[in-house]
Amino acid sequence: MIDRYSLSPMKNIWDEENKYKIWLKIELLACEALFELGKIDQSAIEIIKKNARYSVERIQEIERVTRHDVLAFTTAVGENLGEHSRYFHQGLTSSDILDTSLALRLKQSAEIIIRDIESLLKVLKEKALEHKYTLMVGRTHGVHAEPITLGFKFALWYSEMQRNLERMKRAKEEISYGKISGAVGTFVHLEPYIEEYVCKKLDLYPAKISNQIIQRDRHAYYLSVLAVIASSLEKFATEIRGLQRTEIHEVEEEFAKGQKGSSAMPHKKNPI
Repeated sequence: MIDRYSLSPMKNIWDEENKYKIWLKIELLACEALFELGKIDQSAIEIIKKNARYSVERIQEIERVTRHDVLAFTTAVGENLGEHSRYFHQGLTSSDILDTSLALRLKQSAEIIIRDIESLLKVLKEKALEHKYTLMVGRTHGVHAEPITLGFKFALWYSEMQRNLERMKRAKEEISYGKISGAVGTFVHLEPYIEEYVCKKLDLYPAKISNQIIQRDRHAYYLSVLAVIASSLEKFATEIRGLQRTEIHEVEEEFAKGQKGSSAMPHKKNPI
């Protein structure tokens, strides 16, 4: 992610270290499920939980040899588990970890986006009421048409973002599915209880059916909703930017003390 345009809550979700933390959480939950099924004894599960750790450097060192990210991760953790490493990742396939962790991170990201949309809706509503009677020219095809108010424009955007909020909520539900069903998804080396246990602990739904992976129509839907929301925000931003043009100058962004608009032209107040 580009630091300049990344906010900490979202950036932290997609951080490399957080990715491995989630992988470890999934693996340990699978071990807990094995314990619940009586396939791991009390002392073993306690040792696994106590000693399961890794270093990013060690994972990267192993991956340079194996050229396999999940195998490098499980090997790095397994080095600290001794004989109990045989229970770690038992019956699982890489996509159990990759797809379930991706679902969790996309869900967490959706929760941030939903909160941000709700905040934007609050501002748009306030501005719509504040400028209910602020007259401005309406335009069609970029040409002066009939009078409108600035509040009317904000109300239009408010309605659009209400729809985007509902879209994002549906996308969050659509993506909130994990899988712990093993290679090709047939539970040959696992019991369905393990998938149910892990997904419940992660606040995900178990996939009704999967093969090696969670089916990508869920991800396509999620990304299409992000694209729709982004197109709305781009429209709002382009309109606000256009209305700040010198020959129009109907709206203006705040210009903070010490802020500069240009490295060459000190008179400029460029929009951000």
